[in-house]
Amino acid sequence: MNQPQKHIVVIGGGFAGLSLAMKLQKQPGITATLVDINNYNFFPPLLYQVATGFLEPSAISYPLRRFLRTRDNISFRLGELKKIIPGENKVVLSNGELDYDILVLATGAETNYFGMENVKRNAIPMKTLSDALAMRNILLQRLEEATRVTDIEERRKLITIVVAGAGPTGVELSGMFAEMKKNIIRKDYPELTGQGLGEIYLIDGAPVVLAPMSEKSQKYTYESLKKLGVHIKLNVNVKDFSDDVVLLSDGSSIKTKNLIWAAGVAAKAFEGIPQESFGRGRRLLTDAFNKVNGTENIYAIGDTCLQTSDPVFPNGHPQVAQVAIQQAQNLGKNFLNQPAAWQPFIYNDKGSMAIIGRNKAVADIPKKTHFDGFFAWLVWLFVHVMSLVNYRNRLRTLYNWVGAYFSKDQAFRMIIRPDGKDDKSIK
Repeated sequence: MNQPQKHIVVIGGGFAGLSLAMKLQKQPGITATLVDINNYNFFPPLLYQVATGFLEPSAISYPLRRFLRTRDNISFRLGELKKIIPGENKVVLSNGELDYDILVLATGAETNYFGMENVKRNAIPMKTLSDALAMRNILLQRLEEATRVTDIEERRKLITIVVAGAGPTGVELSGMFAEMKKNIIRKDYPELTGQGLGEIYLIDGAPVVLAPMSEKSQKYTYESLKKLGVHIKLNVNVKDFSDDVVLLSDGSSIKTKNLIWAAGVAAKAFEGIPQESFGRGRRLLTDAFNKVNGTENIYAIGDTCLQTSDPVFPNGHPQVAQVAIQQAQNLGKNFLNQPAAWQPFIYNDKGSMAIIGRNKAVADIPKKTHFDGFFAWLVWLFVHVMSLVNYRNRLRTLYNWVGAYFSKDQAFRMIIRPDGKDDKSIK
């Protein structure tokens, strides 16, 4: 007699969704459909290296269908979630419908502009692979334009960069831009030599950089960025960005065409989920087993989940990859057991780290262990290489990094746009 199949639909092919799918592979009695708006998985912590031309997109991404080739009980559906109909156990996608026995939302987060329409319209986001490629095109095109402009103020606006948000992404971008200014731009753009190469600003409303990390990491990062020539403005927020002027909350302003937005994220909201199930940042409130409050068979994991049952994280877990992966693994184990044997999710914090520049990084390990400098930089490289999904990505990324390290240069500074078009109406 054939065992009845339980169909699990997983929305989102990022860290959380893919990890859950892998946990369910080849499990009797379970079929799963992984749904994503893209046909690839990518590694968000290295997006900034694609945006700055140090890595090619394929080094940090991998086709989902190829990844699922040998997982007979896991299928893939390209589509965007539009609506959930809990009463019918059905999801409405951009290209059809799917029935489910269990629905898991692993939809991640999107850029949050905090209601500032001018910032949303004019800033450069840094959340998706498409964002990273668009940023690369925009910044390279503006450098080219700067070589032709004769007006000094206009040239400065083209090559001055403001990064909003002093978390890991903002810090890493600022450090990368500073090193590019020193080692690459001076050589590749001789027309700009002696006429000023613009400035790099890092802006944050907090009193420190890398607010979630230790005081030692914050101090080392601040001092390292200052030595690289980054102007750091803390305790101020971006209030507006229009007419090539970034307006700050302290009344000051910066003239630039380039505001890179790394200042916040919010989860995606979907029709069909009760309003009372949404918490801070539109994240879905769940119980200790990741079941969405007010639902019977809908679960949320990763950045879209706000779980307050973990005693060490009463305000919810940080929106980082390790949380997403561990939640997916715990939920996958629970799905394979009887409900009475389910285990609540408890996050095992393995620490956090950020790279600042060449030979400079910081790392905080639980139990108050901190290290920085060259050793932390090596650890950052190792952890990020090993976190990529397969050996091909790891070898390609390592090869690119070794070449960039010894040459102080990178090879992917190409402006590539479909039909010559790009976002932000570049001249």
